[in-house]
Amino acid sequence: SKVMLMLLSVCISSIMAIAYVGYDNGRQALYNAIENQLVSVREAKAYQIERYFQQIRAEIQTFSRSGVKNTSKAFNQYYQDLADQELRIDWNDQLKKYYETEFLPTLAKNTEGRPLLYSYFPQDTAARYLQYLYIAANSNPVGEKEFLNNANDGSEYSQLHAAIQPTYSNFVSQLGYYDLFLIDAQTGTIVYSVKKETDFGTNLLTGPYASSGLAQVFRQAVRVNDPNFVAISDFDPYRASYAEPAAFIASPIFDGAELIGVLAFQLSTDEINSIMTGDHNWEVDGLGKSGETILVGSDFGMRSISRFLIEQPEAYFKALAAEGLAQDRIDQIKVFNNSILNQESRSTAIAQALDNQTGFIGGEDYRGEQTLNAYRPLNLDDLDWVINAKIDTAEAFRPIKDFQRQVLLSTAIIVLIVTLIASLLSYYFVKPIRALIDGFRQVGKGNTDVKIKVKSKDEFRELANSFNEMVDNLDHQKKLVQQKNEENEELLLSILPEPVAKRVQQGEESIGDSFPKVTVLFADLGGFCELSETLPANEMVSFLNVLVLAFDDAAEKHGVEKHKTIGSGYMAVCGLSVPRLDQAKRTVDFAKEMLRIVRRFNRERNLDLKLRIGVNSGSVVAGIVGKDKFVYDLWGDTVNVANHLQSQGEWNTIQVTQSVYNRLSEFAEEFHSTSQLELSGKGNMAIWATRPYEPSAV
Repeated sequence: SKVMLMLLSVCISSIMAIAYVGYDNGRQALYNAIENQLVSVREAKAYQIERYFQQIRAEIQTFSRSGVKNTSKAFNQYYQDLADQELRIDWNDQLKKYYETEFLPTLAKNTEGRPLLYSYFPQDTAARYLQYLYIAANSNPVGEKEFLNNANDGSEYSQLHAAIQPTYSNFVSQLGYYDLFLIDAQTGTIVYSVKKETDFGTNLLTGPYASSGLAQVFRQAVRVNDPNFVAISDFDPYRASYAEPAAFIASPIFDGAELIGVLAFQLSTDEINSIMTGDHNWEVDGLGKSGETILVGSDFGMRSISRFLIEQPEAYFKALAAEGLAQDRIDQIKVFNNSILNQESRSTAIAQALDNQTGFIGGEDYRGEQTLNAYRPLNLDDLDWVINAKIDTAEAFRPIKDFQRQVLLSTAIIVLIVTLIASLLSYYFVKPIRALIDGFRQVGKGNTDVKIKVKSKDEFRELANSFNEMVDNLDHQKKLVQQKNEENEELLLSILPEPVAKRVQQGEESIGDSFPKVTVLFADLGGFCELSETLPANEMVSFLNVLVLAFDDAAEKHGVEKHKTIGSGYMAVCGLSVPRLDQAKRTVDFAKEMLRIVRRFNRERNLDLKLRIGVNSGSVVAGIVGKDKFVYDLWGDTVNVANHLQSQGEWNTIQVTQSVYNRLSEFAEEFHSTSQLELSGKGNMAIWATRPYEPSAV
């Protein structure tokens, strides 16, 4: 009986200890899982928002420098021509009637005070003329004024408007913007807009919207003499859009060195809300029934919609009222069905994020609920925004409470079972054998991290020691094999593209493929041989390595694959491992980047290196040649032509074939036709060339 009591005491004590440790570890693991989930959602949404703003910056830069210059100049001139246009009295009266019956009453519902006609009614004849034709006399309802392409008044302005309105309207719709503006840089007049709201034709320096976010980005754009400059404003009520929250982004338009206009986009809150809500799929994003991700500005005002406004509006407004939000703010949220600007979030997490901190804490949210929060600031240049991924604490900790109940129930059952078994036989004598059996089973399943401990000083202990030694040897051998496999795989990936490397690993011996459409780049570094004669070998190799690494980084950034380097030559290809529709543009962009890199190296090191680059698109054959020292190479006329272009081109010039030029679309205007390339057996081939930087700048 003493042995049995000792056995039971040891067993029950062990079970209780294990249960406690298991519960504690499980609770911590669940808590860490919650934290990791929220941090993961936060980072995913932060990446999407930051990429969204990078995208719109790139889009406005591209659009302002490509196809809008001539349109902006024409609209500026045609708008000025309308200043002398005679405005009929009945037109003026009908425009006033539109303001008094349509615009001002709707605006008054969304703002404090009573907006007055003289504060918003346009003063310029041209502005009144255009607003009458495209707004007051436009039979389309508010919100659809943009679908009138031609006012049929016979003016040059309307003829140009009819030509470009469908294109610009489709551009705004497809890219998710609310509106597009062309603004005269000299006068500050909005000479064109897609949506045709009451800001159309007004002056951003002296007119009714001179203090708006649109006027702010316009003034920034004209102050900076830089065609690459982009200004962006935070969300603010915009009265031309009936005081709905609006943000703007603008970039200057240059004609040569002359600033002629400013291109501006009005951002849509729908795009940001779509990202932050996952198109209303919070549970799919791992946020459960009460989780959400929100954006908050430096004023603690929300910059994205609340989940609870969408799913539980009545409970949401009740919670806001209980937390002391002013009734006029609640009314504004109801009017716009949007919590942006009108809803504040002053939690500890938001305050720390605005203090440029990143972390995970608990606290009370804007509804007065206890939540877990993963927060951090966003990298959005001119916008001081933060992001917070949060979930109600009650929902987050529910699995932990369920786990606690399961552990207690399981422990009670195990204690009962052990007590019954211990009363029938002495488990003590067979325990070492069972431990060894369990150890062998784990080894049989591939687990080589098994240790067996036997306290008795007998044959069982010797057997356990032998087992442990055997497992240690197996584990050591397993790790050596794994290490060698990883080293071999890394070496293979450094030589071959990943798809080809996988085929080699699978045992495929003869590898050769045809690729119907790739773009090949050959570049040759001039001045390298002369430089190598003046520098020691180690310094020359170090310098070349730095330059080639810079080329490699640029290739990766543009989605171009480096193929090989031969002396001072550099070969790259796009569309080989990863098919790309824009492979020609990516390759040409990479070629420009190579010229910029060489120019920078010359400037920093006082050198006179130069590049000549050839680019061609077409089909190639790729495969592995050799056995012991094999290489993965490319063949075909596409490769040869690209090499000929490079070898026969001028320094600091990019030469492309007709097939590449045809795929550059709007960017092809940078190229000019040069002499014909004569190829043996193929006749003459048209060559196009560009020199992004003058030789004196390199």
